[in-house]
Amino acid sequence: MKITDIKSYPVWVGHRNQFVLKIETDAGIHGLGEGGLLGRELAVAGAVKHYREWLIGRDPMRIGALWQELYRSQYFEGGRVLMAAQSAIDIALHDIVGKALGVPVYELLGGKHRNHVPCFCSTGIFGQGPAGDEETIERAKALIARGWNALRIGFVRPDPDVCPNSFEPRASIGATATRLIKVREALGPGPVLGIDYHHRLSVAESASFCQRMPSGTLDFIEEPIRDECPEAYEALRKLTDVPFAIGEEISSKWHFMPYIERGLTNYCRVDICNVGGFTEAIKVAGWCEAHYIDLMPHNPLGPICTAAAVHLAAAVPNFSWLEAYAEPQASRELATDLFPVQLLLKGSRYPVPTGPGLGVDLNEALAANQEWAFGRYHPLRRRDGSVTNS
Repeated sequence: MKITDIKSYPVWVGHRNQFVLKIETDAGIHGLGEGGLLGRELAVAGAVKHYREWLIGRDPMRIGALWQELYRSQYFEGGRVLMAAQSAIDIALHDIVGKALGVPVYELLGGKHRNHVPCFCSTGIFGQGPAGDEETIERAKALIARGWNALRIGFVRPDPDVCPNSFEPRASIGATATRLIKVREALGPGPVLGIDYHHRLSVAESASFCQRMPSGTLDFIEEPIRDECPEAYEALRKLTDVPFAIGEEISSKWHFMPYIERGLTNYCRVDICNVGGFTEAIKVAGWCEAHYIDLMPHNPLGPICTAAAVHLAAAVPNFSWLEAYAEPQASRELATDLFPVQLLLKGSRYPVPTGPGLGVDLNEALAANQEWAFGRYHPLRRRDGSVTNS
């Protein structure tokens, strides 16, 4: 079996852009992959165009050797653009091999450890104004009544109506801490409660935020600061006892190394569409297992990312929750048309699939007619006009 073509589809899917890739073979078997570099999908497509020249005519069964060749055969190896492209290729190759052998992808990774994949609910609750706290509490209670026992609550964003592209960290942390205290009091000690600050804080701001809440309010804080500097997380670790969930931007096992070895993350937010696909993610998972760290995969993208994350979650022993959305997204109808076959959430978990490959299919004709959208991403600014983390 030989690779005959690689096609890139940077598309707009209802509420965001998405990078989809298809690898074709002379055996009539194709594989699908997805790159995770949100907002830079055209750059990923450019990297795939380079890689395509190496891969045409190659044996897709040699996944590990091809991974090494793509990574090591260029002087400027790695980085988020190249690794998003390599992730999409690696996922698609696993899809092809699973289909060729007639087995689910997780069988290629050692077989399944669980029959279903539990999820945490990414709520996207950003209630503002005097009623925001009560709105958040009521929506959280409704989710728990529907069977969710792990929730990630959104932070309060001041003045979104006055200036949609503004974010003032100090104005957010006090209101968000007050809200979380109320949510924990309302829900009781049972549900898992976390927050994602989307790396929008500094070390001092993150410490102030965590110190404003009683111990036990939060089960985790995700990405409070950027991940370029492990020493910054070491400093923050000394200032709070709230568990950290880090890793969604990390693009290799080497990048993960200090966070795992130094105990800087308590939950590994590995993104299979950014870290290098299954080939790299399974190595990160084993490294985490040796340090008693559970995986909590980042999953904000499309059905291919979801399916890949489900197969990864099924195949590793050290796993907590997969990110999922309880509410229908604006792009759901289009996503269903674009991906007529996909894994579906059942309550608060994904059943582990039994069919060959990933279990996802693409309407290629529709994908070819979808355009990538420029101008949808704007930098966030503080009230003084300076740029802050988006």
